[in-house]
Amino acid sequence: MEPEGPSRALVMSDVAARAGVSHQTVSRVINGHPNVAPQTRERVERAIRELGYRPNTAARALVTGSTRTIGFVTVNINQYGPAQTLVGLERAARAAGYSLSVTVLDEATADAMRDAVDRFVAQSVDAVLALATYDDAVEALHAVDAPLPLVTVQSGGALEEPAVGVDQGAGARLATRHLLDLGHRTVHHVTGPADSAEARDRVEGWRAELTAARAPVPVCLHGDWSPSSGYEAGRRLAARRRAGEEVTAVFVANDQMALGLLAAFHEEGLEAPRDVSVVGFDDLPEAPYLTPPLTTVRQDFAELGHRAVELVLARLAGRELRPQPVTPVLLVRSSTGPVPAVRTPAGV
Repeated sequence: MEPEGPSRALVMSDVAARAGVSHQTVSRVINGHPNVAPQTRERVERAIRELGYRPNTAARALVTGSTRTIGFVTVNINQYGPAQTLVGLERAARAAGYSLSVTVLDEATADAMRDAVDRFVAQSVDAVLALATYDDAVEALHAVDAPLPLVTVQSGGALEEPAVGVDQGAGARLATRHLLDLGHRTVHHVTGPADSAEARDRVEGWRAELTAARAPVPVCLHGDWSPSSGYEAGRRLAARRRAGEEVTAVFVANDQMALGLLAAFHEEGLEAPRDVSVVGFDDLPEAPYLTPPLTTVRQDFAELGHRAVELVLARLAGRELRPQPVTPVLLVRSSTGPVPAVRTPAGV
């Protein structure tokens, strides 16, 4: 007996025969056409599940003119914020029936950005999302003339339109106001990198809130998002405190730097919130489990992803949409407290 040949690949007509409908009805169900009776749609979807049918995406693209794929280009994905932005975008795209094709660039030059967009065009993606948190990425995007919808994410207002992002300035103001409301005379700030639009927006929010409260505006300490830069900032602040400067509250531009700052304070004999109150930004998964649990500003990356994909779909449909920035939320934990009492030297 000769061995059986390979089984025939399932096609749309197999689904139609199982469901007892026409080939055109199956096509309408697969392509999300609204004019299908609910009972018919359910019957077709049940047949698809029972047969294990997988639509031919290339054939569907020829019919619909859409690959239902969105390109995403970014430069830095090894930090929490960019990584969670990617997760939020992928989930939102999947919920909308799209897949996400990702390109991570080594450097954000105009040539590299243009090449990435060209590759996406060759893949016939429907639109491109670009993470533009750093100045070089913003400049590169300005130099790209994309032949398809291009939406920027987290550009900090550096690109006019279309763009979506979290209101970084509002988050910084929340953190600063919380510390002022606890009675601190002023709030020190550890910034992110100078070429980060998000970091600059947080500086502006911090400064604006201090100015509105007529509080002194201390000189910033500069970090690079890493725990090691937060550690160095913590040591410098501890030295300033020993020299007589009033340092009772610190707003740190991300949680990773706050982690380093808390470690430096501990080595210097300073504890939060007994001696210094500390607020971070991002709400790392580890933030509630630090010692002490970290008060921080949470960015809603799921909502950011939803609004980015919503903007892409609006542009594909030719609709005007100007999404509002995502509002961050302050999460108060145990790293902040009232102004510490002045310690009286022993024997006085």
